[in-house]
Amino acid sequence: MITSSPGTPPPPHGRVRSRAGHRVAAFFDLDKTVIATSSTAAFSRSFFAGGLITRGDVLRSAYAHFLYMASSADAAQTERMRQHLSELATGWDVAKVEQIVAETLHEHIDPYVYAEAVDLIAEHHAMGHDVVVVSASGTELVEPIAAMLGADHVVATRMAVADGRFTGEIDFYAYGENKATAITELAAARGYDLQRCYAYSDSITDAPMLAAVGHGFAVNPDRTLRRLAAQNGWGTLTFTRPVALRPTIRPTPVLAVVGTLALAGLAWALWRRWRRRTGQPAPLAGTRSQAFHGANRTGHGTHAQTVH
Repeated sequence: MITSSPGTPPPPHGRVRSRAGHRVAAFFDLDKTVIATSSTAAFSRSFFAGGLITRGDVLRSAYAHFLYMASSADAAQTERMRQHLSELATGWDVAKVEQIVAETLHEHIDPYVYAEAVDLIAEHHAMGHDVVVVSASGTELVEPIAAMLGADHVVATRMAVADGRFTGEIDFYAYGENKATAITELAAARGYDLQRCYAYSDSITDAPMLAAVGHGFAVNPDRTLRRLAAQNGWGTLTFTRPVALRPTIRPTPVLAVVGTLALAGLAWALWRRWRRRTGQPAPLAGTRSQAFHGANRTGHGTHAQTVH
């Protein structure tokens, strides 16, 4: 449940699983680190369709998104984006926002997740590490995305709410030094050893978060962040392959069973046909059972190919 060497991350110390009281976490920035887009601006068209914003707002959000994606996210640019979105969200019905995000999450976010980030998240989980998504976007957006990614915890911006609507005020802005403070507090609460923890970000504004852990990594760094990474001994990673998550999800057990039964039924029909034509009993006792188990093995093989 979610609560609110250069080029390649080094394996955890001796690849030893984290222990209670000496735990390890991997902190991931979201926009342009895990996903190749802005999580907030990505929903603008759906917010327009839901009556939350005007066509002019959509155009302004698209322009802000273009500037964000085309350049490095410095402090001034991020602050302008924060102010724009804060003013834009004033008066929005929180429940409606959550509904729109839930209904359009896969459409807007799913195709833009970096495959390299998905692999890293899986590797950290395999080592027993917690995965924490840390984002300046609002909690209402970040929590569903983090859940889709399989993250364990979230640190995100919290907008003030009164009578079920956003007031335009911000209770907590998950940005810059605030991110470092938040993960330090989370580490104290969850028993993480920050010197054994990992952090990943594309933004120079997340330098405090990268510096707060023992293993910081700059993702797709610009010249400034790359220089800072070299000065601080942080690794650098290149993420280039956005992929859709849904094709990697395992088929549901119901579909697997239906497929298995269909193959078993086909085997039974062929056996009956062979018996009628030859007038002999089945050549091997348990042929139907073998076909059933063979279908199971085929099904699992398909799962493995789909997942990988």
